[in-house]
Amino acid sequence: MKISKSRSYLTTYSYVSKEFLLSFVIAFLFFFIIFFINQILVMAEQIFSKKVPFWDVIRLIIYSMPIFLAFSFPFGALVGALMAIGRLSSDNEILAFQAAGISLMRIIIPLLILGIILSAASFITNDYFLPSGNIKLGKIYRKIIYQNPAIELEPYSIKRYRDTFIITGAINGPIINNITIIDRTENREKRTILADSAELEKESKQQGVVSLNLSNVVVLETKRDNPASYDYAVSKNLIYNILIKDTNYSIGSIGPAEMSSLDVWREIEKKSEKLRERKITNKIKVEKLRYRLRLTVEKAVDSATLNRVYNKKKEKEIISQYNNFNKTEKRKITDRSLRLYKLEFYKKFAIPLACFIFIIFAFPTGLFARKSGRAVGFGVGLLVSFAYWSMLFLGHSLGIRMQMSPFLSMWMANFVILILAFVMLLVRIKR
Repeated sequence: MKISKSRSYLTTYSYVSKEFLLSFVIAFLFFFIIFFINQILVMAEQIFSKKVPFWDVIRLIIYSMPIFLAFSFPFGALVGALMAIGRLSSDNEILAFQAAGISLMRIIIPLLILGIILSAASFITNDYFLPSGNIKLGKIYRKIIYQNPAIELEPYSIKRYRDTFIITGAINGPIINNITIIDRTENREKRTILADSAELEKESKQQGVVSLNLSNVVVLETKRDNPASYDYAVSKNLIYNILIKDTNYSIGSIGPAEMSSLDVWREIEKKSEKLRERKITNKIKVEKLRYRLRLTVEKAVDSATLNRVYNKKKEKEIISQYNNFNKTEKRKITDRSLRLYKLEFYKKFAIPLACFIFIIFAFPTGLFARKSGRAVGFGVGLLVSFAYWSMLFLGHSLGIRMQMSPFLSMWMANFVILILAFVMLLVRIKR
């Protein structure tokens, strides 16, 4: 009798697994093709129209593939599970399993096991292939813009990189003619750089930048306190650096997206230690300013009591010291790069685990299908995928702009899906 039950369960596991894997492959290919076409359309405008060599384009596409896979795994698992369970439910096969004494828990076991396997495959893709692909993508893109700077700088156009505006004339091969750069100096004074021509330096001494070698240069600096006054300088050559993190691809610099989860965690530890040191330094500075302010006040009070004369100069000094103390005490010591690293670290785990969480959600949801189970599952899966994508994007934005917890920012979407899964399960049980 035990052997019979064991065999029936193995048959059930095999049947449900095959049903899910068929649907998963269909859904996976659907999302992969959608992301692939989207990338092709982006490159068509930015790369293909600039006469980039064919094999460089092929390599760009290949190195971009891990980005498609990162979301194709979880979304494929979601839609695949909804399609499979929806089909089994609409054809009354779930009911037949239960009539044969096979519980819903037995039916979901193979799906959960496959969900764990898909999560592991997704994690490996996110943790190894995606960083490696991003690094290679950056290298090939750097090579392309050296050969054809029009990729980054369009002829006769204005391009903005944060506080810098670059105005270009005609572009002949690697040479950019009649270039104008408008930016600000370290003292926040407006600066205009005019050059007859510019050429990208192939060997940059700094990582994370692209250097422009400007020829026949005139530099004008406007005084902030007196706009009518300015300084100027003339030079035959000038090297101007553009931060690559402000361009379309991170080239030459290794960021959290180009690291494994272990490397990101090590970097987080280093940055956290530096942030703690900065906070301690600021705290010591606050105490020094507090002590100095107290001494100044005590001296002013003693002097006023002794001489019975009000000292306005001392009052201004006290106000100045107090403002400095108050500003230093209230200063928030933060590290934006640390927050970005934490967001990337938690994302490396949140997205792969979504494969497993999506299956937990899909099982009770798919049981509600009565007709056209596959079609309904596919439609519901697309809606949930879009909602998940939106929540992930919202969480990332909140984590950066609203100082929301990086962990909660990246895991919020998973928690919402998990809560919905339990709600659907409770509704199903009550029915």
